[in-house]
Amino acid sequence: MTSKKTSDAVPFQPIGIAVLTVSDSRTLAEDTSGDLLVERIGEAGHYLRDRKLVKDDPETIRALVSEWCERSDVHVVLSTGGTGLTGRDSTVEVFEQLFTKHIVGFGELFRMLSYQDIGTSTINSRATGGLSNTTLLFCLPGSTGACRLAWDSILAPQLDVRTRPCNLVQLIPRFDE
Repeated sequence: MTSKKTSDAVPFQPIGIAVLTVSDSRTLAEDTSGDLLVERIGEAGHYLRDRKLVKDDPETIRALVSEWCERSDVHVVLSTGGTGLTGRDSTVEVFEQLFTKHIVGFGELFRMLSYQDIGTSTINSRATGGLSNTTLLFCLPGSTGACRLAWDSILAPQLDVRTRPCNLVQLIPRFDE
């Protein structure tokens, strides 16, 4: 079931999004997952507020994401990479420490959709989402295909105020209530 949209009742509302790639092996020039997210953000009409690539170091990740969460022009932080099961994969742990509320359905829905593409290999994904005070945080796997799936199937509709019956954008002003 896909979300229903109304195009005339509510005008599109752009929001600010920051993109973080976590990788010990990639450079910004090789960051196809980050490139895809930046492209999709622009195509959707949102504002790219910042983009960084950092090593999989918990303190570095935490400091940067915390900084973005303090900015009034960043409503969403999308990370790609560091969500696997190896010893160096720490993005999920860092983000979960910053969550004030988990968005449990994000990871569940991502894995359900991912299963249709990659079968049981989806259990290796720890994609997750949550709220850190008033900033939405989403951890996506490092593969470009996974980022495409997450953006196109979940994030794009939920970051569009016109999506009905509900969406995350309409909640942003109420996160600090």
